[in-house]
Amino acid sequence: MSLYLAAVLMAVTPQIEGGYTVVVSSATHAEPEWKAVVDALQQKYNGKVVVYEKTLKEALPSLKQQFPRYTCFVATREEAGRTFVADVHQLTRQYDADPYTDTRWGILTGFDAANALKIAKHSEPLTVRKVSSGTELAMEMVEQGVWYCELQKNRMVKKEVNGDAQELKGPDDTTQALVDTLNKYKTDLFVTSGHATERNWQIGFRYRNGYFKSRDGKIWGQDTAGKTHPIKSDNPKVYLPIGNCLMGHIDGPDAMALAWMNSAGVYQMMGYTVPTWFGYGGWGCLDYFIEQPGRYTFAEAFHANHHALNYGIENKLGTTMMRGMKFDQDVVAFYGDPAWEARMADRKKAYEQTLTEKNGEFTLTITGNRGEKSFHPVNTNGAQRGWRPIVAFLPYRVKNISVVEDNGLNPVIQDDFVLVPNPREYDGNRNYVVKFKADRILK
Repeated sequence: MSLYLAAVLMAVTPQIEGGYTVVVSSATHAEPEWKAVVDALQQKYNGKVVVYEKTLKEALPSLKQQFPRYTCFVATREEAGRTFVADVHQLTRQYDADPYTDTRWGILTGFDAANALKIAKHSEPLTVRKVSSGTELAMEMVEQGVWYCELQKNRMVKKEVNGDAQELKGPDDTTQALVDTLNKYKTDLFVTSGHATERNWQIGFRYRNGYFKSRDGKIWGQDTAGKTHPIKSDNPKVYLPIGNCLMGHIDGPDAMALAWMNSAGVYQMMGYTVPTWFGYGGWGCLDYFIEQPGRYTFAEAFHANHHALNYGIENKLGTTMMRGMKFDQDVVAFYGDPAWEARMADRKKAYEQTLTEKNGEFTLTITGNRGEKSFHPVNTNGAQRGWRPIVAFLPYRVKNISVVEDNGLNPVIQDDFVLVPNPREYDGNRNYVVKFKADRILK
């Protein structure tokens, strides 16, 4: 690209609200094909670049000074391992003094630089209309989709557009059916749970079923008869292995996460880098993303759930909860460009939340849609489901925060979000309103 063209692109690309910073190692930045990934992100968002020599900690002074709303860590598959994910979690809680994550971050990697560049260049937002899953989902919150039960053989639930969810009899072996949702149905969102390693996903949890397997950037299904079903799905999608062990651990070129990105069109995904135990960091992504359809991008939903987890740690919500939340705190990866917008198709939610601002005074108003059960879990399949705090993101960063009115809701208000502990039972006569004043931080 000529210097002139680069200058023109920089001139016409609007700066993303709050700033976007790309963090990359000097070794990766020195490789032309990986520098192209960094350049694509920088040009897409008119962003800044921070290059470190040996450890991520070296980037912290610049990140504190820039305080970007979004931070994208570009890393090769050799760099993006379990330790790297933990280091990113810990680093992004240190931009300021509070204990919460200070930026919406993502790790942008891929099977190779070409795979990563394809993800980096993609800009068109995704509205999730089709959902497919290997575990039970709240189908009333999706436009259309299908899930196959991991616990009970032959159980499946399907929903068509403008229709009601119907329980049907599925096949004994769901391997090909699930592969078809990727290759033919062109699902926008794929969800899995159950036993897994870095090389495979066991489709059935309580009964014999097939597997998804990966090698060398490719992924396929293998049914109980030993027949293989290649997966090649190009449409951009989001992947939530919310209950799988190790699905987010990139430990070499055969890792499942890399194959999902390279062969299955996954542009954003989360995943555990360790065997799962507690489940809050994974299953909670359903509570914010699928069960509040249209409210959050997937990146926002992931970070809302992490704010909820850090809130639990800070408020010492019981011994077992503390152990579990600390276990999950630094082990769930988020892969992809954190500013890319993938959002569920908008649908009626269990409660409404509206944030307004006038002359520096913010008002968060919460209204129930399901009577006294407005704050109850929508679906309880999985671990640590429901009862999540209410999280509203501010349109920009603020400082000098002073609460005007909280109506006993005990909110946590940080520089770019408001968190209200789940009130549990909704009372239609109670005033669910938080008001506070704050000054905008100009960057």
